[in-house]
Amino acid sequence: MSLLIVLFGLILLLALIVGKWSPMIALLTVSIITGLLLGMPVAKVISTVSTGIGSTLGSIVMVLALGAMMGKLIEETGAAKKIVFILIRFFGYKNIQWAILLTGLMVGIPLFYNAGFVVLVPLVFAVAAATRLPLLYLALPMAASLSVTHGFLPPHPGPVALASIFKADVGLILIYGLILTLPIVIAGGIVFPRLILKRNMPDPPAEFSPEGEELLPSGLRSFLSALLPVALIIIGTIGMHFLPASPSKPFFVFLSDPTVALLIAVILTIFIQKIPVARAMDSCIEGVKSIAMIILIIAAGGAFKQVLIDSGVGETVKTMSSSIDLSPLFLAWLITALLRVTLGSATVAGITAAGIVLPLVGEGGSPELMVLSVGAGSLMFSHINDTGFWMFKEYFKLSLKQTFSTWTVMESIVSVMGLLGVLILNEILY
Repeated sequence: MSLLIVLFGLILLLALIVGKWSPMIALLTVSIITGLLLGMPVAKVISTVSTGIGSTLGSIVMVLALGAMMGKLIEETGAAKKIVFILIRFFGYKNIQWAILLTGLMVGIPLFYNAGFVVLVPLVFAVAAATRLPLLYLALPMAASLSVTHGFLPPHPGPVALASIFKADVGLILIYGLILTLPIVIAGGIVFPRLILKRNMPDPPAEFSPEGEELLPSGLRSFLSALLPVALIIIGTIGMHFLPASPSKPFFVFLSDPTVALLIAVILTIFIQKIPVARAMDSCIEGVKSIAMIILIIAAGGAFKQVLIDSGVGETVKTMSSSIDLSPLFLAWLITALLRVTLGSATVAGITAAGIVLPLVGEGGSPELMVLSVGAGSLMFSHINDTGFWMFKEYFKLSLKQTFSTWTVMESIVSVMGLLGVLILNEILY
């Protein structure tokens, strides 16, 4: 009976989101209604909602805020554009897809998906015009890279929120996620567009010389700023987990904390890029404004997650799944994928699924791999209820059929390969 009530709650959530309700308001409303229908006393529902919001945001809100600040600083200084221009010259015309793909990865780690997309789209158009290559030949590598970083890698909201829920090590998530990222984006961003476009490469054009490059920061400063947060977290995690005990170990523990790493990265970026402090602070404020609603959606998702836990639904799922011979990692991916197809938002689908599959952690899947499995599921079959679908369609002026056959298929490839990669990592590591 409890699972039928949860199903009703998910259908209600879908109906509200389709009805143009804010996902935050929809999630809070459904959390309360579902809790009451599951027989929880009113006072317990209210305390559960508050606990869910607090426990979800408590450890991640500063990570999300600092990540947004970092992304805004990189965007406004022109570091992202400089990275594109350098990689294009380095890889050359024949390997231009690789330049776009690696740019998407580097820009996508510090920038949230929408910001990265808006920053890189004009550059994709400029490169396509200069090289006379099909637009989708370049757009898909960019989109695949941004999508993978959005679903798998901290400090993006989904992975950070899931790490908090599953009590997973963010540094290990980042390391495992980076191991999976390259083969996944190669399949979705390099191999897939070459298979579907089936067009001979035109003759190489004159050397690509972007306008205004002389006004951008140097390549060293640009790469250093973009990769600094990731480098700090990885160095700290490696020192904490893989180096023998020593007096320096507390330093690595300190450095591996995402909040500390991002705070250091924000401060150093201000100095590296020589940004006036007053202007840098204004940029930081604008960056946080851009993700305010995402933070609230995550908070509301945490409330729904806590209702599912406190009402015992998670234990019911655990009991039922024990009689099914399926890997918990696969089950987590499947539930998230179904929610993604139903609800649209990758973040909402991931956090909602986390509340359902949380009791499965340790039952054949580490917390870090559960985060990546849910992250992979949250990218499955993006379609008309996802804002990313419409952004890709409208920016590149595609028909619905073309968007389904390119963007939707690419997202599904990324999702399925993510699941396979997680299962392989689980066999190797555990």
